[in-house]
Amino acid sequence: MTTIFSGIKPTGHLTLGNYLGAVSRWVSTDQHRADALFSVVDLHALTVEHDPARVRRLSRGTATLLLAAGLDPDVCTLFVQSHVDEHARLSYLLECVATDGELRRMIQYREKSARARETGEGVRFSLLSYPALMAADILAYRTDEVPVGEDQRQHVELTRDLAVRFNQRYGQTFTVPRAVAPRVAARVMDLQDSTAKMGKSHADGAGIIYLLDELDTVRKKIMRAVTDSGRDVVHDRAARPGVANLLDILSACGGGDDPVALAASYDSYGALKRDTADAVIEVLRPLQKRHAALAADPAEVDRVLRAGAERARSLARPVVDAAYAAIGLLPAA
Repeated sequence: MTTIFSGIKPTGHLTLGNYLGAVSRWVSTDQHRADALFSVVDLHALTVEHDPARVRRLSRGTATLLLAAGLDPDVCTLFVQSHVDEHARLSYLLECVATDGELRRMIQYREKSARARETGEGVRFSLLSYPALMAADILAYRTDEVPVGEDQRQHVELTRDLAVRFNQRYGQTFTVPRAVAPRVAARVMDLQDSTAKMGKSHADGAGIIYLLDELDTVRKKIMRAVTDSGRDVVHDRAARPGVANLLDILSACGGGDDPVALAASYDSYGALKRDTADAVIEVLRPLQKRHAALAADPAEVDRVLRAGAERARSLARPVVDAAYAAIGLLPAA
């Protein structure tokens, strides 16, 4: 059976971009067609300045939202990364296989390290090395497929390189994974800045739809979305990125109709915005209802995460032990 692994960092409240770019596919497709593992990758949240209490809150909140979105613990495995020691164990081995040059070429490292220097925070070594931890997240489960947005594809390519290099040097140990992305809305853009991704840690939330936003707030944000010059509704990401973003969102929330075909049915931005708002609200309404029920029973969320970690540990331990032996480490007595 195909094995899928994907993770999400608890660095902010989940957004519509997270949902359409990854979570909706996990729910509708991935958990049903494969042995699917989904992780709240809290160790990755430590690579920059953070509030420990906030990381804990967001880790639990993210897991709760994933369950509310429809991940079924009877079908897939949901767990918190730091609850499975094998991730950290394998990460160091992969650091010993990776090179300084390829880690420094990671786009996210270049961008985040530049921001850290600008603010005087300093650049943590973990920001440089965390692609090795991400590779460990994937390789520990002999993963075949990694559902990712375009901004993470580079990390999966590095994971593939590290797996191949390890296998060539030390013997066949890891499965070489591949990245897969959804057909539309893989990269949902900010409603106020169509050049920026709808990110959960963005300082200004005016263009971001959070999954737990009040539904009236969701409608207002979409109706105030920045569009483009001109009047005609066309799906052209280069010339009309704001309109194309709305069409992608409407397509993803409204049944998957082709965004180009959808454009032909509109003669005004106002009508497009109203229908997009309606479609998004219909997606968020049941999710928010399920979230309220789960948030009222945190013990159940904890039970799911414990069971998920136990299963993840049982899958990862033999793989990581094999990697330790292959690279030359003496087994514990």
